[in-house]
Amino acid sequence: MKTNDESPFPKRLKEARKRKGLSQKQLGILAGMDEFSASARMNQYEKGVHAPDFKTVKALAKVLNVPTAFLFCEEDDLAARIGMYRDD
Repeated sequence: MKTNDESPFPKRLKEARKRKGLSQKQLGILAGMDEFSASARMNQYEKGVHAPDFKTVKALAKVLNVPTAFLFCEEDDLAARIGMYRDD
């Protein structure tokens, strides 16, 4: 899926990945991507060139330990609150 719609997804993905201390490649591999394409795919997601399908979004959210809603939240304050939610 191609995207240029000013989605908050790229920003939130990068934010959560850095908070978790993972490289783009590490995150991609942990989310089930092929190790040879993981870094490039994650880079495209973070730059907003492409957007993942929802199955991939769910896998990324699980690895990053954030609700899927966090990855799509536009408002920074609300995203911070959503990011604190844990479904343990």
